Amino acid sequence: MPATCCWHRRAVRADRTVGNCLDTDENAGGPVSIEPSRESAPAHVEELVLVRHGESLGNVADAEARRRGLGRLDLATRDPDTPLSERGRQQADVLGRSVSALGADDQPEVVLSSPYARAAQTAHVVTERLGLRATPDERLRERDLGVFDGLTGAGIREAYPEEAERRSRLGKFYYRPPGGESWTDVALRVRHVLVDLASMYAGRRVWVFTHQAVIMSFRLVLEGLDERRLLELDRDEPLGNCSLTRYRRGSGGTLELVSFADTSHLQASDAEETHESAQSEAG
Repeated sequence: MPATCCWHRRAVRADRTVGNCLDTDENAGGPVSIEPSRESAPAHVEELVLVRHGESLGNVADAEARRRGLGRLDLATRDPDTPLSERGRQQADVLGRSVSALGADDQPEVVLSSPYARAAQTAHVVTERLGLRATPDERLRERDLGVFDGLTGAGIREAYPEEAERRSRLGKFYYRPPGGESWTDVALRVRHVLVDLASMYAGRRVWVFTHQAVIMSFRLVLEGLDERRLLELDRDEPLGNCSLTRYRRGSGGTLELVSFADTSHLQASDAEETHESAQSEAG
């Protein structure tokens, strides 16, 4: 199995930069509204690489439950404690070897991670090869599904038919399950992370190990995407396990998208690529 890869970067259109105004109506408990704006302080990190965790046992259980038409995942752990699968560990190992083979000017200088086991384990496999330690940040955790945690779409419709109807009416973007978060709630977390990155890590290469909804929320905020475009990306461009989404600081000082969901490091090895369908709630 090759120890290095060519780090081919899939070209993407990156004509949007940092700038979203995020508002929430706390009293009403309604959806968070996001108004795209091009007016924003420039991002000051040199490079931001968003890494989705390797395949987890939760991803495996979700795929099996949907295949069998079950309402609930066969999973004994809490979502925060769900570890990588064996395949996910192999994916993380391939990524770690690929990153360690990069030149010093391309390797991460700062590493942040979701505290959830699957992301923290992926980060550890990579950082131990570099002599770095990942700093956990709660704001990078996966979207909280509230009472829907551990349920498939069929399970949600059976156990919570009124909520399923409400979700269908509001749409995936704005809907907040009881006790959980909407995608726009996650975007608020991401907004605060970006402010801290700009103030704490100016000019540095930052890698973030996190989850599907969080990475998509970074795209939402950084590129000023609207609901329609974000859901199109979620549906049409799968975000694979151990994939890389890369931004670099442009001439104007803002972060510009270089590649999305890049898995060339896995393709250059015998590690299997995995991702969920758009209907999955697992991250």
